[in-house]
Amino acid sequence: MPVHGPSEQSLVPVRVDGGPRSLRSQGPASLPRLSDQQFAQLEAELAKGPAAHGWEDQRWTLSRVKTLIGRRFHLTYTIQGVRKLLVRNGWSCQVPARRAMERDDDAVAGWVKEVWPRAEG
Repeated sequence: MPVHGPSEQSLVPVRVDGGPRSLRSQGPASLPRLSDQQFAQLEAELAKGPAAHGWEDQRWTLSRVKTLIGRRFHLTYTIQGVRKLLVRNGWSCQVPARRAMERDDDAVAGWVKEVWPRAEG
């Protein structure tokens, strides 16, 4: 398909005076906003759990980590910025198990053996 006019000019490779080396990445666009020491402090705060920071359950969400960073370090991150920060430092997203911490596996097993058969009829 022939291209004519202004579109044709946009397809022509741009010649850079610095050669191929000038096209190489110069690194990230910005430096991390939390220093290594601050990230270590953040990890210590995360280890205390959400309950220590006023949340009722034991799940860390990106939104909660964002709030914690704001409270502790007076920095504003986006949700995606928090995700990138955590992934860059070796953290991964995990889906919580759908079990209560207070779950008693022995009581559940007893219920399944005794009560459930009666309920099924």
